[in-house]
Amino acid sequence: MTNGLVIVLGKTGRNFAAGMSGGIAYVLDERGQFVDFRCNKASVALEPVIETEDINLLKNMIYRHHDATRSPRARHILENWNTILPKFVKVFPHEFRKALERQKAKAAATAPILPSASVSSSQVNA
Repeated sequence: MTNGLVIVLGKTGRNFAAGMSGGIAYVLDERGQFVDFRCNKASVALEPVIETEDINLLKNMIYRHHDATRSPRARHILENWNTILPKFVKVFPHEFRKALERQKAKAAATAPILPSASVSSSQVNA
């Protein structure tokens, strides 16, 4: 994968993430085999899904999947969300993280500097 978003609710094959340079994957690792046996960690970081933005995105996408397909698997995950959420792993390519950091730094460097509004003591006491 070079960009995009993947959510895996089932078992993955061996060597997952080999050559993954962009995008993000969220993998449900119910049996605890993904991290140690199924993922090629050479070019990716594996992280718990703990950021609010990630949690909301993941849950929303699973809701959308359920609404579109009536998937019993998606329904089970949503009904047991608090138990199942900690079993998700975020797969984040190192190169993609660097590209996002460069993009963020560039945006910050080119953002206009707005003058700060100063308030005089006479305005505060008025």
